Amino acid sequence: MSATVTVGLDGSPESRAAAEWAAREALLRALPLKIVCVREPAPRFVAQPLLFDPEAYQQWVERMAHESAEGIRLRHPGITVITEQPTGTVADVLNEAAGFAELLVLGSQGLGGLGGFVVGSVSLAVVARAERPVVLVRAAEQAADEHRTAPAAVPSAEASFRPVVLGLDIGHADDTLLEFAFDATARRKTTLRVVHAWPEPPAFRGRHGTAELHDSLERGQASLLGKSLRPWRQKFPDVEVIEASRCGSASQVVVDDARDASLVVVGRRIRTGSFGTHIGHVTHAALHHIAVPVAVVAHG
Repeated sequence: MSATVTVGLDGSPESRAAAEWAAREALLRALPLKIVCVREPAPRFVAQPLLFDPEAYQQWVERMAHESAEGIRLRHPGITVITEQPTGTVADVLNEAAGFAELLVLGSQGLGGLGGFVVGSVSLAVVARAERPVVLVRAAEQAADEHRTAPAAVPSAEASFRPVVLGLDIGHADDTLLEFAFDATARRKTTLRVVHAWPEPPAFRGRHGTAELHDSLERGQASLLGKSLRPWRQKFPDVEVIEASRCGSASQVVVDDARDASLVVVGRRIRTGSFGTHIGHVTHAALHHIAVPVAVVAHG
């Protein structure tokens, strides 16, 4: 089966924004776009099951898929769009769909009560299980948001892309994660900013910390980051790379650096034989506090 950019669509504003982002990404990758509308055996939005009309529900799903596909074909000439309406539990169906896709795109809700973003249980379940990259897109995301400000001082899809930001743990600098970030940057013809955070040593919290010690540690961490990136700079010579190694919380450093990004890329280590959702604290922070699209790349 040929690779696709696949998007889960349920009619919500966030899933529609995700479909538009997925269409643009499919064109960047010269791949077909697959729209997956899941028909649930017992839809979550039905308040009174006795009033549920299966035939009307099926027609609604088919109409949603058809109208979305037609709209995308009009707005993105030249794109190939495929639609599917499988039946099953949403998280299970989307997780299976991710296995056949180059990447899966999902919508993520707006701001929650504490200033962070709401990430639904379905999205979290898919992110935690999928072994292919999953991108979460906010409801208000528009094409112009990924681009720099044009000379007219307004965001424009005609301007160059904002940088791609990669949050990298140099202790687990996996090739799958690095290749995804470099490839996404090359396709956008923009800059890749690689952010690495290292914790403050205990000595800094007392009187034993010195400026010399801090500088030495900073140079050492920067050197390790550069060593991790050297083969990828050689593989992608046209990608401009900015290396940022900082002392502090990895979660906070990545969130702070994401403010002017077009896409943020973070990793998730694949865990086998464990229960529950395990996505890591940096990925958790990215999904809940970064406004731009976030790509979660599973790796060993």
